[in-house]
Amino acid sequence: MRVFLLFIFIAMISACTPPQRDCERFQTGTFQYTAVIDGVEETTDFRRTANLEISQFQGRTDSASVRWINPCEYIVTTLNPGSPGEEKPIHMKILSTTDNSYTFEYKLVGESQASRGTAIKTD
Repeated sequence: MRVFLLFIFIAMISACTPPQRDCERFQTGTFQYTAVIDGVEETTDFRRTANLEISQFQGRTDSASVRWINPCEYIVTTLNPGSPGEEKPIHMKILSTTDNSYTFEYKLVGESQASRGTAIKTD
């Protein structure tokens, strides 16, 4: 019985381990993000420096300013919005990291509805 209780205790402690968050490694570099949009898998490639992000999606190149709030959170603001929907900044939050990717949450600044994704570092 003691062995069983010890096993349960160890399992509970290991389940409570917080996710890895080595955000600094993902603040700059070249990345790829794939999402399903209207039932079709679409890929965005982007390069981020300390204060600029340039993305390519469906043959279109966009650039945005990047302002880091802390090592794991930043605000992206489109520099030349093509529509009113692109004018609002996006709050990005890195939730966890692996050796070559990070899982993030994003939402429009001031909104409560958030979505999640995973970006892969390609450089």
